Amino acid sequence: QVQLVESGGGLVQAGGSLRLSCAASGSIFSINAMGWYRQAPGKLRELVAAITSGGSTNYADSVQGRFTISRDNAKMTVYLQMNSLKPEDTGVYYCNAGPGATLSFLFGSWGQGTQVTVSS
Repeated sequence: QVQLVESGGGLVQAGGSLRLSCAASGSIFSINAMGWYRQAPGKLRELVAAITSGGSTNYADSVQGRFTISRDNAKMTVYLQMNSLKPEDTGVYYCNAGPGATLSFLFGSWGQGTQVTVSS
């Protein structure tokens, strides 16, 4: 019902910046929260940032102050501005969206993922 298309990943040096985008289509009327998970090699997928349709946000402690999540409800697109990137930010970033006020790993819709690599 919902498809998510991500863009903006790439290779960047430590201290650099990237901006990820995720555009939703399909049954977008059912979407409330949108956000991002990431998964590093050998690690579990973890929540990075989320934002509700009303603009409430939350962030993982590890990215607080460095990453900013935003959305355009008219375009049903969510963005993740990543500044001061660190090697530990490396991983595949997955867009997620669902009908609740919080993201759900089990019940949300997923994008294909976009690779972010931060070199030291």
